[in-house]
Amino acid sequence: MRTSRQDIIHFIGKLTAAKVINILLITASFWWSRLWRKPVIWGKPVSLAVEPTTACNLRCPECPSGLRSFTRPTGQIDSQLFTRIIDEQAPTLSYLLLYFQGEPFLHKDFLSLVSYAHQKGIYTATSTNAHYFDDETAKATVLSGLDRLIISIDGTTQEVYEQYRLGGRLDKVLDGARKLVYWRQQLNQSKPYLIFQFLVVRPNEHQTDAVRKLAREIGIDKVAFKTAQLYDFEEGHELMPANPAYARYRLTPAGKYELKNKLYNHCWKMWHNPVITWDGTVVPCCFDKDAHHPMGNVSENGFAAIWRGAAYHDFRKRLLTGRQQIDICKNCTEGTRVWV
Repeated sequence: MRTSRQDIIHFIGKLTAAKVINILLITASFWWSRLWRKPVIWGKPVSLAVEPTTACNLRCPECPSGLRSFTRPTGQIDSQLFTRIIDEQAPTLSYLLLYFQGEPFLHKDFLSLVSYAHQKGIYTATSTNAHYFDDETAKATVLSGLDRLIISIDGTTQEVYEQYRLGGRLDKVLDGARKLVYWRQQLNQSKPYLIFQFLVVRPNEHQTDAVRKLAREIGIDKVAFKTAQLYDFEEGHELMPANPAYARYRLTPAGKYELKNKLYNHCWKMWHNPVITWDGTVVPCCFDKDAHHPMGNVSENGFAAIWRGAAYHDFRKRLLTGRQQIDICKNCTEGTRVWV
C-alpha cells in the first residue's frame, strides 16, 4: 500500500516554475473577483477534466450515462483533438482528470491518451468501474504513467453492489483491483495511487467498515466515501442514507429536504477547473453533465479564446451576483467526498 504522502510527492514532482506561477495567478484572480464581484482571469486552468467517452457498460440509477438520458450524443474523443488540447495546456496544467461521464476504459485508445499526458509532465488521474482489467490491461495501466486511479466500489457483496451498480459484477471489480496491485508490485512501480470510492446510499451504508477492511486485504491505498447527488431530493429519496454524515441533504422543519451547504456567490471551480466533453465542448464544471452551458468548442476555437471569452465571463459574473439562479448550481456541493 502507498501512503497519501507518496501521492503528494508524485504531484509536486511534476510541478514547474510556470505551473506554480499559474497557480498563484489563478488563486489571486479568484479572490480578487470574489472580493469585488467582478470576474477577472490572470492565468490558465490549474486542473482540467477531459471526457474520453460518454459510453458506459452499467446502468446506475442516478447517472446520466447509466440512465442513457443525455440529450447530447454519445461518442469518444478523437486522439488528435486530445493531443491538441494537451499541447496547449501542458506548460501550465498541473492536474488532468481523464473522466467526466461514461467509462474511460471503453475508449479504444484510452491508455495512449494517459501516456501522452504523462509524457508532457502532467499529473494524471481517472475514475473507473473496473470491469475491464484483465492482466494485459492492468499491466498496461501501470506502465502508462497514470498517477491516480479511482475505482468505484459501492458494496462489498454482490447483492448490495448491484442495487446501485446495475448490470455490474463485484467479482470483476475485485479481480481487477487485485491485478492492478499485483502488476504494480511486479513492475516495482509506485503508481498509480489506488483509491476505492464508495458512494454511500441507503442500501450500502452498513458496509462502510467492510469496505475499509476489503481495501486493506487487497492492498488498495485509500478509501473515499462520497455522498450521492440525487436529482429529486426535496421529498426524500430511497437512496438517501439514514446516517446524515453521508448525506448531501438535510430535512427542514417544513418536511422538505434541502442542500446542507449554503450556495454562496462564488465557486473556485469556475476559475481553475473547466471540463471538456468528448466532442470538444467546454462546459463550466462537472455538474453540467449534459453540456447545457457550452462556453465554446476547442475544435472550432483555441481554448485560450474560450477561457477568456464572453460566454465564460458572463457565466462567472452570474455566479458572483446570483449563483442560486443557475440551474446546475442548485444541486451543487463542493467538498462532498470524505477521505479516510
